Amino acid sequence: MPEFLDRRSFLKTSGTTGLMAAGITGPVAAAAPRRDVIRHRIVRTNGIDMHVAEAGRGPAVLLLHGFPEFWYSWRHQLPALAAAGFHAVAPDLRGYGHTDAPAGAYSLRENLADLTGLLDALGIAAAAVVGHDQGATFAWAGAQLHPERFPAVVALGVPYAARLPMPLTQFIRQNNPGKFNVVLYFQRPGVAETELDADAARTLRMTMFALSGQAPPGLVRRWLIDTPEGAGYLDPLPDPGVPSRWCDWLTDREFGRYAREFGRTGFDGAIRRYRAFDFDWSDLPQVGTLKVAQPTLYITGELDSAYVFGSLNEMRANVPGLRDVVIMPGCGHWTQQERPREVNDHLLGFLRSEYVRPDERRRPNGR
Repeated sequence: MPEFLDRRSFLKTSGTTGLMAAGITGPVAAAAPRRDVIRHRIVRTNGIDMHVAEAGRGPAVLLLHGFPEFWYSWRHQLPALAAAGFHAVAPDLRGYGHTDAPAGAYSLRENLADLTGLLDALGIAAAAVVGHDQGATFAWAGAQLHPERFPAVVALGVPYAARLPMPLTQFIRQNNPGKFNVVLYFQRPGVAETELDADAARTLRMTMFALSGQAPPGLVRRWLIDTPEGAGYLDPLPDPGVPSRWCDWLTDREFGRYAREFGRTGFDGAIRRYRAFDFDWSDLPQVGTLKVAQPTLYITGELDSAYVFGSLNEMRANVPGLRDVVIMPGCGHWTQQERPREVNDHLLGFLRSEYVRPDERRRPNGR
């Protein structure tokens, strides 16, 4: 069994807020989605142009990706939700993909305004929100601050987090001096971008391998906890080669989509979100103090570090709407990609029972 630490112990060492995962064993592959059911458009929201991938008609489900991803991480869920009678909406978040990447304004407040503005632009009064990694952080915050807009919540990997006693970077420096930390490394403009952008494909395959269920035991702990200060992001990581050499849940062609997208955009917009963490602590002090009463489902990989190095105690105490906790054996950080069929089954079962009743198939905002 993995060693468990409480959330604050994990944050003071890794500072990742759900970025990382580790482990071994293999996943179940899923059939390729039908591309013809996925629609794309650009929507104006909160002063930026946001790219959105959509599928289906019916009650709305908003899908929020993490780092370093884009809408494509939901390629297995979009067709499944559409086939089940839902309107699935998967945006590229601010700074990612074909959504604008402004020079500043990556705060939690701005990202939530992007999302509520997106719902407004689409004529959607309320949507179930499903978030992975940083997308889960947005889902939890949206559920706390805008419960009327997000009447059901599904979080992948990252559980509810209570407010820290001080800004995150201060907390990390105070509690884990002398060690490499992803959040701290990302604070210095230009440093991380130069390293990660030098070879986007290499950055992605090393990151995706390290956080997957196929990573060798101890790799993520060595990376996030034991690496000395001064190291680069990629220094502790092996290069596993193309995905066909080490997993069956990500094809080389699918990986190529990631590599081309980040090769085009770079990682700058994605990294800027990390530089807003301390501002968020001051700007939205209520986040992490409010309870989530909406029906909620939590899904994680057994080997996702947000679970392995974290704790579910704060979620159990502050989410009275929690319906179920699903822990998938052998699954790493890339939850909905490593275990697409299982995630889809749990997701659809939850939405059908908690978000829309059989006699209200078009509630809310049937489209």
